[in-house]
Amino acid sequence: MPTTSNPEQFLVWLKTQIPLLNHMGLGELEYDGKRLVLPAELAPNINDKGTGFGGSLATLATISGWCLTTLLLREQSLDCDVMIRDCEMQYIAPITNDFYAQVVVPSTLDVDSFLLRLKEKGRARLALDVSIKQNGIVALKMTGNYVAIQRT
Repeated sequence: MPTTSNPEQFLVWLKTQIPLLNHMGLGELEYDGKRLVLPAELAPNINDKGTGFGGSLATLATISGWCLTTLLLREQSLDCDVMIRDCEMQYIAPITNDFYAQVVVPSTLDVDSFLLRLKEKGRARLALDVSIKQNGIVALKMTGNYVAIQRT
């Protein structure tokens, strides 16, 4: 796994690891250390009703949380396996245009606790809130728990 936290290089690498992402019409990954945004086009993610397919929305939300967790760890030079442990999603409104996932880095206290536990125990859990939005309006909310396990 490359150690870069450069969003452009990271997304290129990620698409080689998860081929499905090459078919979702993803746009440029934005990450500034505080917030991650990952856009997607409606057309390749449309359902039989002409709106965003729920599975695509769930995929984008899940991968966005995974990306934020992984990039946070890379900024700390930590080499970890990251996976989603569990999540809860609320579909609030249909997607009728291009859309994006947004996830904000949790509080400093939560991140510090996560990193301390990871260093002490070799594994830790980070809770994230991810939103899928179109035109700035929330269409899906996901709360997910991501687990990081240090590689040996």
